[in-house]
Amino acid sequence: MDSLEDAVVPRALYEELLRNYQQQQEEMRHLQQELERTRRQLVQQAKKLKEYGALVSEMKELRDLNRRLQDVLLLRLGSDNLREGAEQKVVFITGRVHPGETPSSFVCQGIIDFLVSQHPIARVLREHLVFKIAPMLNPDGVYLGNYRCSLMGFDLNRHWLDPSPWAHPTLHGVKQLIIQMYNDPKTSLEFYIDIHAHSTMMNGFMYGNIFEDEERFQRQAIFPKLLCQNAEDFSYSSTSFNRDAVKAGTGRRFLGGLLDHTSYCYTLEVSFYSYIIGGTTAAVPYTEEAYMKLGRNVARTFLDYYRLNPLVEKVAIPMPRLRKEKPPPYKHPLLRGPARNHPNGKGDKKSSVNHKDPSNSF
Repeated sequence: MDSLEDAVVPRALYEELLRNYQQQQEEMRHLQQELERTRRQLVQQAKKLKEYGALVSEMKELRDLNRRLQDVLLLRLGSDNLREGAEQKVVFITGRVHPGETPSSFVCQGIIDFLVSQHPIARVLREHLVFKIAPMLNPDGVYLGNYRCSLMGFDLNRHWLDPSPWAHPTLHGVKQLIIQMYNDPKTSLEFYIDIHAHSTMMNGFMYGNIFEDEERFQRQAIFPKLLCQNAEDFSYSSTSFNRDAVKAGTGRRFLGGLLDHTSYCYTLEVSFYSYIIGGTTAAVPYTEEAYMKLGRNVARTFLDYYRLNPLVEKVAIPMPRLRKEKPPPYKHPLLRGPARNHPNGKGDKKSSVNHKDPSNSF
């Protein structure tokens, strides 16, 4: 530089840089507010779930060792009325280990809302399975507006092999709980599903593991195939099974190697953007309701997997009461006696119920 004037930034360039900086700061502020909004929704959802005391048999917080920003909520949905000595079949679901993947929270909310509902399928599932759900594994990162890391700057989904109770307390707590269930002879941990969102691919899809046992590998593909039949936005063709070394520290890979052949571990991915329905080429943008619908379909698929469909037909839904009509002035003598003996009579109580068709609820 020959002179001091050459080192001075032109005013126009300075103003442009300042505007860009302010715009970036504003965008970051909006992003952080959006991430925090989903955390507040989870807290509100937890308060609402307290109304379902008979359905949510356990709700506790996995305390952060240092009590930093937010505890991890753990929900337990399912019946405790199992016969003595019966084995509990457990489905463990986690979400939001990456703070910026907000769609995973809506999918998880869809699962929870459906399971605590009075839908016949939900009632059957609660009677036969136990669902343990940790909707937000990285609440500190969500609170801070991080995209992928925790408060300490760690990608928690790469530290399942040896989580630190100090650096990765939420992950450490969930892992200890899973290992405790695995070692309990009265508990069968059947599924582990970790919910994520994908920034480049479309539709919902799954990642699974590769096993030397061909039969186990084939059984692992059953659940994604059933989910593809129930959810129009889920793509089995995009589902893949791998043993990528980069993913060795993820929940799916670690637990897939730890648990026995009766357990199946998946990563459920859903697009940030849109999905394409089979037979079409148009992309349909995802909405919060569409994400929650996918969650409901995930829950419904367990009914098909465990072949509990016949039990849904036995769940009766009371008909709404009708307005009473005035009796006719003259009663036919043939109507004396039990009404069930006459084709136009009221019939017994069993005829006053109908069975909701589960296929129309999704």
